[in-house]
Amino acid sequence: MTRTHVLLDLDGTISDSSLGITRSLQHAFTECGFEPPTDAKVREIIGPPFEESFPVLGVPTSEIKRVVAVYRERYEAVGLFENDVYPGIAEMLTELRDDGYTLAVATAKPQPTAVRIVEHFGFTQHFTVQAGATIEVGSGRRTKADVITFALAELRIDSGDHVVMVGDRDHDVEGALANQIDCIGVAWGFGSHSELKSAGATAVVDFPAQVAAAVASTYRSRC
Repeated sequence: MTRTHVLLDLDGTISDSSLGITRSLQHAFTECGFEPPTDAKVREIIGPPFEESFPVLGVPTSEIKRVVAVYRERYEAVGLFENDVYPGIAEMLTELRDDGYTLAVATAKPQPTAVRIVEHFGFTQHFTVQAGATIEVGSGRRTKADVITFALAELRIDSGDHVVMVGDRDHDVEGALANQIDCIGVAWGFGSHSELKSAGATAVVDFPAQVAAAVASTYRSRC
C-alpha cells in the first residue's frame, strides 16, 4: 500500500486568508450591531463553519444568517482577494504532483468561493477535485468531515491508508479521522503543534517543503 491521494485544506494551509476574513467579519459585526471581534479573536476561529464559531463571538443563533449575509457581501467582492499564498506552497504542490499524487482541495469554505480563490492563485491545474462546503448556513455539507466525505466521493475512492489530509486546525484532523484517514498537520497556519497533535494528527510539519516527505511516510504509521 502506498499513498495515492492528498486532500489539502485552503485557509491556513495553502494561503493566509486572515486579512480578508478579519476585515469582512469586523464590517459585518459592526453593520449588524454587534461588537466587532479583534484580529486575534478572528484568527482563533478561522477554519470551522460560522455556525460553530459565531456564538463564541457573541452572535445569537437567530442572527447568524443575517451576519453571514453581510459578511459575504464584502468578502465575495473584496475580502477573498485580501489573501496571500504562503511561501513555498507553489513548489509544494508541484512536488506532490511530480511525485504522482492526485490532489484535491477539501475546505469548509463555500465551494464556489474556494474555486474562485484557487483560480485567482493560478493553482487550478493542480487539483482534480475542489471540494467545499455548501452555501446555506446550518444545512447541507458544512463540517470538515462532510467535505472530506464529499471529496472522496468525487474522487471515486474509498477512505483508507492511500489517502491523507493536510490541514492546519483540529477540525481538519477530526474530519479526516471521521473518514478513517490520516491527517498531517501544518504549523504555519492558524493552529499549533499542540492543537494538531492533541486532535490526533499523524505528523506535524513546520514548512511546505516537508509535506511531500511526510505524505510518503505517514501510511507506514499504521503498519
